[in-house]
Amino acid sequence: MSEHNEHAAMLAQSVGDFVQHGANLPRVRALAQTRAEFDREQWRQLAEFGWLGVLVPESCGGLGLGLTEATIVAEGLGRALTPEPYTAVAVLAASLLDGLPATALRDELLTGLATGERLPLAAWQEQADDFCGTQLACRAQPFEGGFRVSGEKQFVAGAAAADGFIVSAAGAQGLALLWVPRDAAGCSVKLQPLADGRSYGMLVLKDVVVPRAQLLAEGDAARAALDRALDHAAVTAAAELVGVMKRAHEMSLDYMKTRVQFGKPIGSFQALQHRAVDLFIQQELADSVLRDVVRQLDGGADAAARGLGASRAKSRCGDAALAITRAAIQFHGAIGFTEDCDVGLYVKRALMLASWLGNGRAHRARYARLSALASNKEAA
Repeated sequence: MSEHNEHAAMLAQSVGDFVQHGANLPRVRALAQTRAEFDREQWRQLAEFGWLGVLVPESCGGLGLGLTEATIVAEGLGRALTPEPYTAVAVLAASLLDGLPATALRDELLTGLATGERLPLAAWQEQADDFCGTQLACRAQPFEGGFRVSGEKQFVAGAAAADGFIVSAAGAQGLALLWVPRDAAGCSVKLQPLADGRSYGMLVLKDVVVPRAQLLAEGDAARAALDRALDHAAVTAAAELVGVMKRAHEMSLDYMKTRVQFGKPIGSFQALQHRAVDLFIQQELADSVLRDVVRQLDGGADAAARGLGASRAKSRCGDAALAITRAAIQFHGAIGFTEDCDVGLYVKRALMLASWLGNGRAHRARYARLSALASNKEAA
């Protein structure tokens, strides 16, 4: 085993040990009944293990690693349905900040994110069909000393406990990214419940005064950083989906070995065996696509290849997770439809993750569009 593979295996084992002992389904069920959504103590443990700082540069107290390690952590947390917003914070927000020009504020946010003391989130989406953040009604009007920001942001994952938001807005130089603390005057957050017990936040900004020092980036630099972060987050969400589908399929196979009908375990019925194998093939295909895309992105893929890879992974993993978790309900029979059956929790998480950052259909359309652009560029 190479040193790289050994390191990856050790990381996967440590994540597995964590979720086995500290991230169990009863905790998920209990937190779903509260507005807290996740446990701050568990969040601090993630920081102590270094997992929040996987994509944070070493100069800001992080590990300075890549998507290989981030997706290993995400897959492990996905297996246990861990409610902590790992991808939204440690990947989307961290990757966005890391891609911005270095400033004192940017470094402060990255350092706080890695230690678990700060919980910044990216607030970039305004329309359900715009998972690239190009449709901007939110405006940053310049005035002496800063900006006045007005608008609404939708579908902000993890907003219930956010300390502040990296807000995208239309400015004089194009796209602007600004830091808006949660307690800023004119800033409010409305929570919208999700099927898996968590919530999205709707961020409402009414003439929020943002000092010029809180402008993180604008123009091409802001757009490049946001596009990169969204692709990284889509791939990491795909890894979470792989963890969800693998555990749901394992639960189905275990149930088929113990559920007896007509005097035999239902797992002995050839029709169910064939279906289980078909779903396992879909799982392995999704896992293989994910690993291939991660290798490409960590290998330095350009923006076009990165976008193609991210859409490929998110589409394949989202569709496979939905198929496998829905089939898990059917494998369990009537009990699978009850609230007490754990397999239903996996269906709900798959539904949420598959739609977040673009569903399968949207990413297939994006893949086709990016492929056509690449072909035209080559022809020219």
